[in-house]
Formats: sequence, structure tokens, C-alpha cells
Amino acid sequence: MKTTNENGILNNYSTEPPIYFAEYPSPEQQSRYALQGAAAVLLVTSLLLIAFAA
Repeated sequence: MKTTNENGILNNYSTEPPIYFAEYPSPEQQSRYALQGAAAVLLVTSLLLIAFAA
């Protein structure tokens, strides 16, 4: 949405979305996050070990 004031200056600011508070993750989501973190640590560790071995 482009608007101009009485001097012809273009007001080109973006519209801001409404603000909302994040919800605390459920126990199921927390366990999924822990599993994803463990998989990420395993992946990075294995990549580093392969890089050092090569």
C-alpha cells in the first residue's frame, strides 16, 4: 500500500503483523526436540570423525 502525504513524499513502510505470544511446547514436542537434537549431535560428531580420519 503506497500513500503520499500533502508534500508528495512517498510513505513506503511495510505493514506490521499483529503481535502474539508464543505458546510453551507440549511434552510431546519437547521429546521430539530432544530427539532431533540428539540426531543432530550424532550427525555432526560422525562428520567430524570422518573428516579427521580422512
